Amino acid sequence: MIKVMEYSLLATFFFYLLSTVAFVMAVTGKGSRAGKEVHTRLWGRRGIALAIGGVALHVLFIVSRVLVGGHFTSNLFEFTAFLCFAIVSSFIILYLIYRTITLGAFVMPLGVIMLAYASVFPRDVEPLIPALQSYWLHIHVTTVALGEGALAVGFVAGLIYLIRWVGENPHSATATWLEVILAIILMVVGFVLSSFIFGAMDYQAAFQHNFEGRMVVQEYRMPAFVGPHEGVTLQADSFLGWKEPLMEAPSWMKGEEAAKKLNSVIWSVLSGLLLYGLLRGILRKRVYEILHPLVKSLHLETVDEISYRAIAIGYPIFTLGGLIFAMIWAHEAWGRFWGWDPKETWALITWLFYSAYLHLRLSRGWHGLKSSWMAVGGFVVILINLIAINLVIAGLHSYA
Repeated sequence: MIKVMEYSLLATFFFYLLSTVAFVMAVTGKGSRAGKEVHTRLWGRRGIALAIGGVALHVLFIVSRVLVGGHFTSNLFEFTAFLCFAIVSSFIILYLIYRTITLGAFVMPLGVIMLAYASVFPRDVEPLIPALQSYWLHIHVTTVALGEGALAVGFVAGLIYLIRWVGENPHSATATWLEVILAIILMVVGFVLSSFIFGAMDYQAAFQHNFEGRMVVQEYRMPAFVGPHEGVTLQADSFLGWKEPLMEAPSWMKGEEAAKKLNSVIWSVLSGLLLYGLLRGILRKRVYEILHPLVKSLHLETVDEISYRAIAIGYPIFTLGGLIFAMIWAHEAWGRFWGWDPKETWALITWLFYSAYLHLRLSRGWHGLKSSWMAVGGFVVILINLIAINLVIAGLHSYA
C-alpha cells in the first residue's frame, strides 16, 4: 500500500504537468482560423482529460494515505496536497460549465506548484497528537481545503482579468501592482525549486539550541541564513564556502523550529526575486507582458463571471470549515470556541475579506477591475495563512 501511495502521488504530479502542457498548447495554437479552432479543441480535450485522470490518481493517493496512516490530513504536506486536489477539482467543475480553455492554462500550473510545494515538507506518516484525534479533523480540514480550492480558482480568474486589462492599459498603476503580485507567486515557485535543488544535493546542517529548558537539535535542508537563537552548529555542509548562519533568529520568535521556518521564508523571497530577475533579464519583458498573449482573446465579462462564481461556491464552504466547524472542534479540544490563535485570526481575516468582496460586488456594483483585485487580494490572504503563519508564527496549529 505504501508503494501505491508513492507511485500514485508521482503519477498525479505528471498528469497535472501534462495537463498544463496540453492547455498551454491549446491557447498558443498556430495556423489558419479554422485550423486553430480544431487545434484548440483537440488540445483542450486532452488537457481536461489529463486533469480528470490526475484527480482520479489523486483520490487513489488520498485513500491509500489514509489506509497507511490510519487518519486523514493532519500536517502541512497532507493539507497542501489535499488543497491541490481541491483546486483542480474546482477547476474541472467550472470548466465543464464555462468551457474556458485559457483558465486551464493558469489553474493547472497552480496545481502543479501546490503539489510540488507540498512535497517540500516531510512526508512521513506520523501518529496523531491527542488534540487531533477526533472526527472533526476530517470535517474541518476537508471543508477548509475544498472552500480554499474554489477560492483559488476565483483568484486565477481574477488574475487573468487583470493580465488581460493591463495588457491594454500598460501605463496604469494597476500594471505595477499586478507585477508585484506575480513576483510574490514566483517566490513560492522559487522556494520549491530551491528545495528540490538542495534536496538533490543532499544538503544537511544541524544546530543545537535551548528550547524551554531542554536542548534540541534542528536539522536544515537548506543553507542557513538564520540559525537558532544562541544556537551551536553541530554539522553543516559547505555551500560555496558558506557553513555558519549569517544571523540568529530574534529571541521573541516562539516555537522550537522558529529559526528554521524564518530561514525558509528568506529563501522564498530571495529565490523568487532571483527567478523574477532572470525572467526580466532574459525575455526583456515584464511578467504580465509574457502572459498577456495567452489571454488576449478572452472576453473580460466571462472571466469576471467565472471569478465571481468560484468565490460564491467557495465562500460558504470555507465559512463552514474555517469558522463554524473549527469553533465546534476548538470547544471540544480546548474547551473554548475562540482563542485568537494566529491561524484562527487569519481564518477570520480571510472570511471578512471575502465577505467584503461579496458585499461590495452585490450591493455596490464592484464588477470587473475592482472585483478582480479583491479576488486576487483574498488569495494573497490565504497564502499568508498557509505559508507565512505556518512557517513563522507558533501557535496551537503549529503541528499542522
